[in-house]
Amino acid sequence: GRCSRSECNTCGSRTGAFIIYKPKTQFTMAEEGDANSSTTYDVTDPGVAAIKPLYHTTKDHFHEYINSGRNKDLKVADKDNLKDGEATEGACDSPEHKAKKIKLEESDENESEKDNGELCQNEGEHKQNIKKARGQNKNRPHMKPKHYEHDRKLCTSVCQDPPRKCYFGDKCRFLHDVSKYLESKPSDLGDHCYLYDTYGKCRYGITCRYAKSHIGPDNKNLLNEDLMKTWEKTVIVRNCLSKELQQILRKKKFYFNKSEQYLKASNKDNKSENQGDAENKTTQSKCAKEQAFVGTAMEMKLPISDSNITVEENDSSVGSQDNIMAESQSLSCTENTLDDGHLPEEKQRTVELKETTIRSGTDAVKAKTVKGDKLITSAITLGAVTDEDIIKLRSCEKKQLNFKDKLYLAPLTTCGNLPFRRICKRFGADITCGEMAMCTKLLQGQSSEWALLKRHYTEDVFGVQIEGAFPDTMTKCAELLNQNIDVDFVDINVGCPIDLVYHKGGGCGLMNRLNKLEQIVKGVNSVLDVPLTVKIRTGVYEKVNIAHKIIPNLRDCGLSLITLHGRSREQRYTKLSDWEYIDYCAQLANPMPLFGNGDILSFEDANRAKAETRVSGVMIARGALIKPWIFTEIKEQRHWDISSQERFEILQDFRNYGLEHWGSDTQGVEKSRKFLLEWLSFLCRYIPVGLLERLPQRINERPPYYLGRDYLETLMASQNVSDWVKISEMLLGPVPPNFTFLPKHKANSYK
Repeated sequence: GRCSRSECNTCGSRTGAFIIYKPKTQFTMAEEGDANSSTTYDVTDPGVAAIKPLYHTTKDHFHEYINSGRNKDLKVADKDNLKDGEATEGACDSPEHKAKKIKLEESDENESEKDNGELCQNEGEHKQNIKKARGQNKNRPHMKPKHYEHDRKLCTSVCQDPPRKCYFGDKCRFLHDVSKYLESKPSDLGDHCYLYDTYGKCRYGITCRYAKSHIGPDNKNLLNEDLMKTWEKTVIVRNCLSKELQQILRKKKFYFNKSEQYLKASNKDNKSENQGDAENKTTQSKCAKEQAFVGTAMEMKLPISDSNITVEENDSSVGSQDNIMAESQSLSCTENTLDDGHLPEEKQRTVELKETTIRSGTDAVKAKTVKGDKLITSAITLGAVTDEDIIKLRSCEKKQLNFKDKLYLAPLTTCGNLPFRRICKRFGADITCGEMAMCTKLLQGQSSEWALLKRHYTEDVFGVQIEGAFPDTMTKCAELLNQNIDVDFVDINVGCPIDLVYHKGGGCGLMNRLNKLEQIVKGVNSVLDVPLTVKIRTGVYEKVNIAHKIIPNLRDCGLSLITLHGRSREQRYTKLSDWEYIDYCAQLANPMPLFGNGDILSFEDANRAKAETRVSGVMIARGALIKPWIFTEIKEQRHWDISSQERFEILQDFRNYGLEHWGSDTQGVEKSRKFLLEWLSFLCRYIPVGLLERLPQRINERPPYYLGRDYLETLMASQNVSDWVKISEMLLGPVPPNFTFLPKHKANSYK
């Protein structure tokens, strides 16, 4: 037969294998350069992973097997494997969604003829709604975790040990009677509290859903002093937002000294350049007119003396020298403002300073309050004044990080939370980065946005990613973070494809605004004491790559690293990542390191990226969501045939980390459930190594319906939301009444 490459009809991606036609509708597939690995199997849809025939099944048989084991197989087979504190009873299916098409009853034939036009109109509106729901479905049905126990929540003043007086008094809308709260409190989820067993104290006290393990007589919270002493000197989570700093940001009393200096200097430079360009244009136009006049005079043979010509030339030269002097004076003024680290003299005369000490994170920040203008400036002033407090650091003098051949976990919105990063760190991730945080919300002191900057003590190389569209807000945000949080680097998001960010000029929209992007990079780099990195895409539109035009300019701005995702904004996740273009951009970025990102799901993909391109390392995003043990596979250079029990233990660890991070009360439990379900929408795409017809699994190949080696492995392969909810109930107990969930990722594709 004739060899040809198979191509996916939906996304056009090539599977990288040879297909040889044989009779009886069978195919033989072999990896390139591996003739011994060829096997025979039945025809499958293009873009579907190859599964051994032993495990193949149909959609109906798959769901029938899952439903039959809900009340029998799961309890009997997996009950012994579950740890204490996991609820297997009381599990219920998620509510069925309403039928999309309206079915007509046979008895109402006459009425159906009348309503025929309305039904067609409803179907047309439904098709429009489907198109709008693609991607991130913002109007998907979901309930925020803070709405649970909204009316019967216990006041935090009562939960504290010892109890304190409530600040709101009689106006407080929460309960203060412990006995009344216990009557309406849901039953405990287990006999062992992870916080109490690990740290010797549970700060949620009686509101904890595992409270019976650490609540003594008279509803007092028990303490294990021996465990508490071991964690006494360890700061478990850093980069927390203090109440004092939050109030200062909300009242806009924080003065950004370095940012103001840079912005003033850059504005003067822009004005001087604009004035110089305007004057150059006027002189050029004058010279052009004079040359044209001279040319016409020569043609008309007019009597023009040489003296007049020399005078005009001298006049033009004098004008150009004046322009040069003006430009040099403006440049000298700019340098003076940059070197001077103080406010103008007029402001200094009217300023009366009142020093107040603010605690933020682990650093002590001294703020200066101005009585007249109510202005606050902050600078780290612990100990004696050194040269670093006065003299600005050059880029070569900043803290340097060795990114070479490091495994970089990408900043992942929603799923890249702190508990998930702890899972990946345990499996061998070298570099971790927080979720994308918007600079405007950080400057406003929003707690939800500052929570994205939190750092666990196990994250030895950690950075934060910020997003913004304007140099002033980004520079001020960088200065704020530089003084108040502990990070190893700061990353600028120039690749976010979300419409909300792109249409405001941020994210991938900065790739079309090169001047603004350069101003942002220079401004942020001028106020940071840590390395600055940038994450970009190939471009905005498909087949229109512009990253190679941007990278040289960013390299000259003093960046420490650029990460390139081999897809455009318009492309999103269709087709494969363009690693040839990544290799070309890596050559342009030299000597600055460049990391490649896209389609890495195995150690073979990582090896191919490093061997065939000049990248300094790889960033892993979806591959870590599908199988977080990919970091172990890359470091150990092997395929890990991980069992369903081992995968379930990973989910148990995520449950424990989630209860520690979001809380062990009802609100924290439901928040942990929410992020667990979001992660399960990616975990279900993993196909066990022992079931694959050929290795490795491709990230662009979707898994077919198959029966695993045990019931739990089959349950984890389900792409049904109700099955994900069932897994969450095995870990976090029954879901609350009227619970619904749809994932953010392609919410319209799940039923």
